[in-house]
Amino acid sequence: MIEKVLIANRGEIALRVIKTCKALGIKTVAVYSDEDYNSLHVKQASEAYHIGEAAPAKSYLNQEKILDVMLSSGADAVHPGYGFLSENDDFARLCEKNKINFIGPSADSMNLCGDKMECKAAMLKAKVPTVPGSPGLVKDADDAAKVANDIGYPVMLKSVYGGGGRGIRIVTNDKELREGFETVTSESIAAVGKSAIIVEKFLEKTRH
Repeated sequence: MIEKVLIANRGEIALRVIKTCKALGIKTVAVYSDEDYNSLHVKQASEAYHIGEAAPAKSYLNQEKILDVMLSSGADAVHPGYGFLSENDDFARLCEKNKINFIGPSADSMNLCGDKMECKAAMLKAKVPTVPGSPGLVKDADDAAKVANDIGYPVMLKSVYGGGGRGIRIVTNDKELREGFETVTSESIAAVGKSAIIVEKFLEKTRH
């Protein structure tokens, strides 16, 4: 049974976690940067600790500092919220190493999902339905266009190493595909030094 949760985040998501924990009788630990000392999540948590300067890299992304607070406060679980460290497999592994419950996917799962191609391969192996698309990486724009015409436009060009909206383009015809392929390739190389692109059907009317 979890007794105390540290929320490694701020703002609305921190408040939502605090509200739920209170309803469950679980104590909460807030963390805050220089500019967030007077924030509502700091006031509503059971405890609050300063973790650094306003820049996220020196506070909400500072894994070692957050770990120090988790250990010193006696928190037995951490909720990362969204953004910041929520999809960081290194942080999840750090929590596992220190016997602290990471409320979210395992470090191995996050690491797998960081590579879109490997993730899709694992889903197919587990017989999870997936969006139609290329069976692997596409070699060039011609290869991508062949896949797009086979499954039908619109499609998404996605860098395996993209994230945060970068390395992805929605295209509706061959002309847009060729232009988009160059853009996605450039963004991928700029981000990680290499390009690896897949094509997937774009579903226009969906709900998250």
